[in-house]
Amino acid sequence: MSSLDRERKQNAVLRGRLIEWYERNRRDLPWRQNADPYSIWVSEIMLQQTRVAVVIDRYNAFLTRFPTLVALALASEQDVLALWSGLGYYRRARMLYKAAQFVARQHQGNLPATCAELRKLPGIGPYTAAAIASIAYQEPVAVVDGNVERVLCRLAGWDAVPRARSSALRRRIEELAAKLLDPERPGDFNQAVMELGALVCTPRNPQCLACPISAHCATQGEHKTPPRPRMLSCEAGYALSVRTRPKPPKATGEGRSHSLREVLLEQRAATETVMPGLWELPSLREAVVPEGDLRMTVRHAIMLVNYYVRVRTVFEDDVPELTVAAGERRWVPLDRAAGMALTGLTRKVLTRARLLPAPPMDTLAPQK
Repeated sequence: MSSLDRERKQNAVLRGRLIEWYERNRRDLPWRQNADPYSIWVSEIMLQQTRVAVVIDRYNAFLTRFPTLVALALASEQDVLALWSGLGYYRRARMLYKAAQFVARQHQGNLPATCAELRKLPGIGPYTAAAIASIAYQEPVAVVDGNVERVLCRLAGWDAVPRARSSALRRRIEELAAKLLDPERPGDFNQAVMELGALVCTPRNPQCLACPISAHCATQGEHKTPPRPRMLSCEAGYALSVRTRPKPPKATGEGRSHSLREVLLEQRAATETVMPGLWELPSLREAVVPEGDLRMTVRHAIMLVNYYVRVRTVFEDDVPELTVAAGERRWVPLDRAAGMALTGLTRKVLTRARLLPAPPMDTLAPQK
């Protein structure tokens, strides 16, 4: 038997073991209930930089509100961002919305069926295009995400290198992924590798004894990786200003409250590089808040920065003196604020202050 034949046989064994393991152990996730391209697309965008447990509830709510691509295209951007609030990396939501409008106009609401055509849509890169094409359309293209990179590096015995010098390694990983791909079941194979990386071949303390392809692995454990970037720390202060005023006559009636509670919100400028257009609490002039005025402290992560946030109650008359005006401000009824495109931090503060209903899951997601 030639070395090429031997390699092909080994690859076939590896595929069989991996897919068999996947069929027995895969998680019952909502986006795996069907092969609808739109649903798969939404899930893949949401899962970028966000944990599966965080995505599940948001995915279900998003698909309930926008069950089809056309429904998403016809919505307003603010409605889309409101449902995205707390997932972070809001550029993903904007590009998803923009691509949906493009597909509705140019493709009659049907996502393209090939990886190459999907790559032409706004916000869809190599990974997302390959995932949709292989899972929804069974195109034999390999998916390479962080989990796949880790599995294949360990399988081949390759150490990871700093991102600045990773282009050559990236090409080797993509070539290996394409070589191992099961052409008969590309969608299942791609998901199997990703699932293996998520459940077994984890970044720290991989469960090699439970791995279905450990016999093929050259590393048998953790591989050398570059040190993670250090998180920066930053202090910030926000004003929580709530007022009560009489409801308009038409809004009152028997059994209804005659007062309306409103919170002061400020919209971030469209030119901001981080979270443009989202609504947040006004910033305090001073991040340091006297102990007697402190309402709460919140720790919040945005990308590579840990924010240590102090929140103080500010009465309406004191708002100009204590805050920095940086955008349009609006007094918003609390029952409407929940449906607005709030920053994750603002939603967290209002929820902890019991001014908004608690979401199904209190998340701490990076934002961009």
